[in-house]
Amino acid sequence: MNQAINIQTEGGEFSAYVARPVADLAPVVIVLHEVFGVNEDIRLTCCELAGKGFIAIAPELFWRQDRGVDLGTSSQAEWRKGLELYAHYDRNVGVRDVVATMCAARQLEGASGKVGLLGFCLGGLMTYLTAARHRPDAAVAYHGGDTEKYLGEAPGISAPLLMHLAEEDEFISKIAQAQIKAALADVPSAEIFSYPNCHHAFARHNGLHYDARAAALANRRTETFLNQNLNSS
Repeated sequence: MNQAINIQTEGGEFSAYVARPVADLAPVVIVLHEVFGVNEDIRLTCCELAGKGFIAIAPELFWRQDRGVDLGTSSQAEWRKGLELYAHYDRNVGVRDVVATMCAARQLEGASGKVGLLGFCLGGLMTYLTAARHRPDAAVAYHGGDTEKYLGEAPGISAPLLMHLAEEDEFISKIAQAQIKAALADVPSAEIFSYPNCHHAFARHNGLHYDARAAALANRRTETFLNQNLNSS
């Protein structure tokens, strides 16, 4: 069952897409989107998570700039809009919105109380920042752009963190990837997997750089990780 909910913050309220599993009681996974907003790919990710027994919630991160952002990935005009929103996005305020979503998720009807984060690109960065400043029950970041700029916050991470990096990522250089790995090597709860010959957004459904084998492997690792941390007592 899919629905929408409203989440209240100090600056107003914003909406989030919700996909529910068959189970009456389930943990929540908050899905944090790329620069394209809560689009078809993100909704499909939510539905896949619901099929695996999780309540999936995808909040609109750009709501303070523009509401209802739902962009495709094949149009230059949509890319430009997404990148403009990304350039003006306040990441510190965004963390507060993610935390507001976490609070709402814990009180959602049918929610078990366990809440994890799962983010892609911008959402991957926001997953990392939220895990560094707060404590979700689990956090998964796919190719979080600009993560290397915030490595000073890595010691603040105590939640289980799983990170997926594409070795040939156009937006996260090999130097940046090495810096990320070095910083998180000192974080006991963090684990990083690298995917050879893969480019940015290798796990995006039908994306330009979609790699079916690597995406399946990363997603299996993610499912196992979420089950271990969200379904355990």
